[in-house]
Amino acid sequence: MKNVFDPAVTAELIHRIEQLQPTSPALWGKMSVDQMLAHCCVAYEMAFTNKHPNANPLMRFLLKAFVKPGVVNEAPYKRNIPTAPAFRIKNRRDFEEEKARLISFVEQTLAAGETGFEGKASPSFGPMTAKEWNNLLYKHLDHHLGQFGV
Repeated sequence: MKNVFDPAVTAELIHRIEQLQPTSPALWGKMSVDQMLAHCCVAYEMAFTNKHPNANPLMRFLLKAFVKPGVVNEAPYKRNIPTAPAFRIKNRRDFEEEKARLISFVEQTLAAGETGFEGKASPSFGPMTAKEWNNLLYKHLDHHLGQFGV
């Protein structure tokens, strides 16, 4: 698994994001490219903002027990897997704005570094290790950039 806290990986991810165009077609799935960018920003919003509320204790227990292992492991996501409600983007978005937001979040992740993520709580899963955050962020972004051929 590539490391989002490595400057070379950050540069690679930004290069891939910059290759996207407003007309980039999806190779699978239902999202437009602008919706995908907004969708990818949600994971970073959960790391850096209070925009998304914490799951209630029962839901957090269930998510931690049944969803988290598949999200933070090193196995790539399969195509067309269900999307959690918080990640569903129903309306079209401004492509350039979402692209800039995503690049900013990728840069913010690098700046925070592993120490900034060690023990950082996820609204869905509670405290996570830097490695778990890395796996979640890298494989989610890699999956969706691949969805649009970059």
